[in-house]
Amino acid sequence: MKQITVNTSQGYDIFINHGILFKCGETLSSILNTRTLAIITDDIVNSLYAETVINSLTSQGFKVCKFVFPNGENSKSISVLNEIYDFLCQNNITRTDCLIALGGGVVGDITGFAAATYLRGLDYVQIPTTLLSQIDSSVGGKTAVNLNCGKNLVGAFKQPRCVICDPDTLLTLNDEQLADGMAEAIKYGMIRDESLFELFENHDINNIMDCIDDVVYRCISIKKNVVEADEFDKGERMVLNFGHTLGHAIEKFYDYEISHGNAVAIGMCLITERAYRAGICEENVLDRLINCIKAYNLPYELNVSMVAIVNLCKSDKKRESDSINFVICDKIGHSIIKKVSINDFQSFIL
Repeated sequence: MKQITVNTSQGYDIFINHGILFKCGETLSSILNTRTLAIITDDIVNSLYAETVINSLTSQGFKVCKFVFPNGENSKSISVLNEIYDFLCQNNITRTDCLIALGGGVVGDITGFAAATYLRGLDYVQIPTTLLSQIDSSVGGKTAVNLNCGKNLVGAFKQPRCVICDPDTLLTLNDEQLADGMAEAIKYGMIRDESLFELFENHDINNIMDCIDDVVYRCISIKKNVVEADEFDKGERMVLNFGHTLGHAIEKFYDYEISHGNAVAIGMCLITERAYRAGICEENVLDRLINCIKAYNLPYELNVSMVAIVNLCKSDKKRESDSINFVICDKIGHSIIKKVSINDFQSFIL
């Protein structure tokens, strides 16, 4: 088993091991004081893993209740959040109990936000089951729900008690879901680690699972270092948003019918193309990025009005008054945070 410790205001461990899902009860018995747990999951993950997790937890003496909501980004909403609050109230969940986020990024985000706000805060555990959630959204303590005007606009920082990653859950992902996570993995190579990016260049969607353990460990390690340096997203942590300023706007434009990973892949390519056009990034950066994106069957261009996308960027959570922060990579493995006026950002993109 591999273990990574995240040293934030509330430190916690990330456990990475094949088959750990079957032993999650043992893992949590040594970490949690409570014996009452509420699992929050979606309908797809519920059918795949809930029984395994519940059996492991109850075998260790935990009392478990479960809330299931429909899979998809549209469930990361205030209305579903209110249903979760009602469920927790009906099951007499107290401040000393613990929530379990079992699933992908949507499950982790909304469960974490519920944990941050219900009864003014209780513990939660992340058990991510997708590549995207294992390497990115389950680590770092960002929690949120979407509003009609944009993504992740209501949220809180809430670090989990621990993160339990079982790479075996990735075997149930189809190529589209795997590619979705690879967009975030490619992001890590772009912003911090050229050798990791080269690993992706030397593989494709058909054989990346051969080294997926290494991918998960290295991506989490990069995020751990960034989060420890800037837990509350005031500076360096913004590099994790490479491709996301445009990506979130693209998701919103399509009413979340385009996946997060697909939107981020397009966002990374669009912002890098603009950086190349402005003479900011090295000559081969854009070509290498596009070729890598294509190797994982991810999109790299957008055939809609960029004016509409830029207008949606104005609701981005990285906006500060009349300015906005966005990230570019001047070379593979190195990133720069740019703060410009909204008008200059619009000129840069258009």
